[in-house]
Formats: sequence, C-alpha cells, structure tokens
Amino acid sequence: MSEITHPTIKDGWFSEQSGMWPGQAMNLKVNQILHHEKSKYQDVLVFESTDYGTVLVLDNVIQCTERDEFSYQEMITHLAMNSHPNPKKVLVIGGGDGGVLREVVKHETVEEAILCDIDEAVIRVSKKYLPGMSIGFQHPNVKVHVGDGFQFLKERRNEFDVIITDSSDPEGPAESLFQKPYFELLRDALREGGVITTQGSENQWLHLPLITDLKKSCKEVFPVAEYAYTTIPTYPSGQIGFMVCCKDATRNVREPVRSWSREEEERLCRYYNQDIHRASFVLPNFARKALDA
Repeated sequence: MSEITHPTIKDGWFSEQSGMWPGQAMNLKVNQILHHEKSKYQDVLVFESTDYGTVLVLDNVIQCTERDEFSYQEMITHLAMNSHPNPKKVLVIGGGDGGVLREVVKHETVEEAILCDIDEAVIRVSKKYLPGMSIGFQHPNVKVHVGDGFQFLKERRNEFDVIITDSSDPEGPAESLFQKPYFELLRDALREGGVITTQGSENQWLHLPLITDLKKSCKEVFPVAEYAYTTIPTYPSGQIGFMVCCKDATRNVREPVRSWSREEEERLCRYYNQDIHRASFVLPNFARKALDA
C-alpha cells in the first residue's frame, strides 16, 4: 500500500495558507498522514502532528487539533447554553467532529440534542481518528441528521431552545451560514427566549469588516446580538470569535443566567468558566470601535 501524500504537506510540515489570511501561514510538523479523501463536499485530511496530536483539516484549513480544540468547543457551546435558563432541546449545525455535542450533553437540562452536518465523511472520519471529540455521538440523547443545515432549518419552527452553528469558514459550502437569511431561519426555529451561537467570522486582527457585517446582520434579526471570542493557537492569528444572539430583548448574554460551581467548572471544562464567559465579550478598543459604529 503506497504512502499517503497531500499537497499541503512538504518536507514533513503541513502549511495552511489562504486568501482569508494573506501574507501569513500556519505550519505544523507532521509525524504521519492518517487519512485523506475527497468527499462529496470537501477535501478531508487527518494527520498526526508532533506537538498538537491528531489534526483534522478540511479544504486545507485546520478544523481542530487534539491539543487545543477544547477552547473552541467549550466556548461556542457554553456561551449559548449558559445564556439560556433551561435549555432542553438543542440543535448543532455542522460540528461533525462531535466536539460541540460532547459539550452540550454536559448540561443536565438537555433532553434532546440533534446534530445536522452536510458531510458524512467528517462524522465517519472523526469517529475513527478523534475519539476524544466524537464521544459526543455516543450519548443516548443525541440524534444525527446528515444533510444541509439550511434546508433542515426551513422545516423547523419554534422547536429549539439553543442552536449552535459550528461551521467552517465563510467560503464554499459554509458561505450561506454567514448571511442574513440564515439568521432569520435560526430565529424562526427557536422557541421563545431561544439563544444561538455561531462561528463569528474568524479573527479581529484579520477580518474586522467581515465581523462588523455579521454583527449588523444579526442585529437586524435578533434584539440581542453580541460578539465574543476565544484564544486558540492553531486558528488564524490565534483567535476566533462567536456571535451570541437571543430572541429575548431583556436577556444579557454577557452574564451567564446559569452557572456551575467552581468545582463543577474544573471537572467539566478545561477552558470555560463564569469569568471567561463575561470576559470574552470585552473587546480591545480598535475592535469595539468598529463593532459599535
């Protein structure tokens, strides 16, 4: 059997380069390539790195690494979940690696968590190579639907307490998930007082106009729309943001309405806590100025 190769890996190093972050690249040293396929929707690559564990790459962009994935999964999930007083039914759009599901079912209020991902290859590959994340699929309250999230939402009204969109970047198959019609579908699929989080167009250092447009679209649909962010070494410039929106105009999503004890936080989470929840909405002056304009 011939050795697996990939155009992004040369001389033992993976290099992530994209027009979305011109003039810079993210490089990781590779031990071995574990899997490569062209799915119906995207290029799917899994490799073992020297320092970040197993890495999942879609269309040549890092989606997660075992070393730092928790900072993203925990924040995109718990910012929404702890901004809702009693989340019972939760929908995850994307998130085929299972990481968000893993975090959702840590909340004992959850009676049903549905994941809708367009690409079965991501789910299949993650179950094989990322067991620490795909453990989320094993929970008895989890259901999986393979299909287009946009279409799935069109058939749903007043059904979910929380919806989390864990998408790839706003290019290719995920592009429609960053536009106003998608947020209108999210709003309509939420019950009264429902909350969403969505991957918030990458990074304040690289994509401030994109983030500004995204927040504007969200504010036109939801009475509450706030931008938060987390730190994560293997995402562009070490940072990624989220839009956190709510149908209840009186809700302050910057302040958790539910919280774990400190002991529970340390047992359940490696990154998220009440203080990080509040602090994640505090922006540097240049970003705050742009988003408040």
